[in-house]
Amino acid sequence: MIKILHTADWHLGQTFFGYDRSQEHTCFLNWLAEQIRAEQVDALIVAGDVFDVSNPSAVAQQMYYRFIHRVTAENPHLQLLIVAGNHDSAARLEAPMPLLETMRTQVRGVVRKTPEGEIDEEHLLVELKNAAGEPEVLCLAVPYLRQGDYPVVESEGNRYAEGVGELYRRLVARAVNRRERSQSIVAVGHLQATGSEIAEKDYSERTIIGGLECVSPVVFSDEVVYTALGHIHKAQRVSGREQVRYAGSPLPMSFAEKHYHHGVVVVTIDQGRLVEMRKLSSPLLVPLVSVPATGTLSREEILSALQKLPMPEGEAPYLEVKVLLDGPDPKFPQEVLEVLADKAYRLTRIVPYYRQATKAEAEDASLYQEEGLRAMHPLQLVQSVFQRTYQMPMPEELLTLFQEACLSVDTAKEEDKA
Repeated sequence: MIKILHTADWHLGQTFFGYDRSQEHTCFLNWLAEQIRAEQVDALIVAGDVFDVSNPSAVAQQMYYRFIHRVTAENPHLQLLIVAGNHDSAARLEAPMPLLETMRTQVRGVVRKTPEGEIDEEHLLVELKNAAGEPEVLCLAVPYLRQGDYPVVESEGNRYAEGVGELYRRLVARAVNRRERSQSIVAVGHLQATGSEIAEKDYSERTIIGGLECVSPVVFSDEVVYTALGHIHKAQRVSGREQVRYAGSPLPMSFAEKHYHHGVVVVTIDQGRLVEMRKLSSPLLVPLVSVPATGTLSREEILSALQKLPMPEGEAPYLEVKVLLDGPDPKFPQEVLEVLADKAYRLTRIVPYYRQATKAEAEDASLYQEEGLRAMHPLQLVQSVFQRTYQMPMPEELLTLFQEACLSVDTAKEEDKA
């Protein structure tokens, strides 16, 4: 029997509308270390996006390495398997591998190639051992895949999805041939699966519009007893398949995620079967508060509601204000700050809506806030501007061309880093 803890999307180093989140991430990592000990976990799987940016701060890296040192020291048989996400630098994550391997930690970020230029599939298979030291699970440890990381598949459809699917099919076949006796197969990936749920107007996950990067969960065949996914911040099963799961992010990454049930998944596998799967809810150190909770209020109603805000217990919550105005009101932000002067709240943003705007335009107004622009994918910006300028959706052919351009730019950036 082996017990695995599945987590993902830590985004260490993230700032929330300019506020540092180190305290929140430290709280989560301390809680996670306690769960590993209390649950007597045999293996910890981190399914990508360890860091929020490819060049994380020294503080974020210290948190990461101290956590690894702590949990491997406190749990002498614990193994760690970490794959890179789209926010991570694959090469940076793998750089300290010689040191990490001494702490029973395996990292898969870069998809290696053989001298013949073929994908090194064997490198993407990692054994996980049970408490008795027996290799009970064979993991398909697949990081976030960029162009060139997956087989080229001739297809008139989605070449990215087809290529990623083909890589997983090859890895499953290799694992089936390699495994011994009742050894189980577990898949790990950082991707967007078809059928996964994302909150409306949540730009923190930076998905590709139109489904260019959507991969069908069908690629995780019945030979795979559990699939540990990262990238989508909402904890969920995929397309009704209980054994294909997103652990979700441990912290809300945007106000769109404030009602998510954040945490980790504990999975128990015995004799080649998935025998138990449980969700553990992670602590929320800093609450997210919206005024009003739904919809909008006039400037007078907003100021009155802010005056009535109760003093919070514990850490100061993050606060967003959604106000309905007749027109631009440059004095309003200062009035909000004055009302909040003696209240322990962290004002993150004021989202204005205007009475003369159509409903669709009012809903889009928040897209142009500074933080929204930083989090949005370029295609989302182009679509919004096109819609507002021409009063019609962006044509499919332009969408496809722009998507391909975005993927090319991302690939060029990765090549420059290498």
